[in-house]
Parts: sequence; structure tokens; C-alpha cells
Amino acid sequence: MAGTANCIDIIIAILLPPLGVFLKFGCHVVSLLSLIQLFNLALSEFWICLLLTILGYIPGIIYAIYAITK
Repeated sequence: MAGTANCIDIIIAILLPPLGVFLKFGCHVVSLLSLIQLFNLALSEFWICLLLTILGYIPGIIYAIYAITK
């Protein structure tokens, strides 16, 4: 069953890369109270994938597949 879910995740990541990463990892939203710590936190997988998809669809797909399969 895990192999099927992984295959479906990869298909979704190819069609809509940020959605595939979001379904796997979620979206970490920083609250206003922890805005000062924003620069100390690493970017979440979703935001990296979204940025790469905006910059280019192929880099978004590559990162989404990498993030899902790691």
C-alpha cells in the first residue's frame, strides 16, 4: 500500500509540484509572534517547491520528486 501512495504522490508532484509536497509535508506558516525567529528557521519544503515552481515548472517538479522520495 505504501508503494501505491508513493506512486500517487509522484504523479501529483508531476502535475502540480507544490500540491504534491503540501500533501506530503504540509505548509508551515510562521505566526506574527515568531516573526523575529523567521530568519533562524529553514524554509519548509512547500515554500521551496512553490518558489521553484514559480521560477520554472521543471525545477519545481524535480524538487518535488526529490522531497517526496527522500
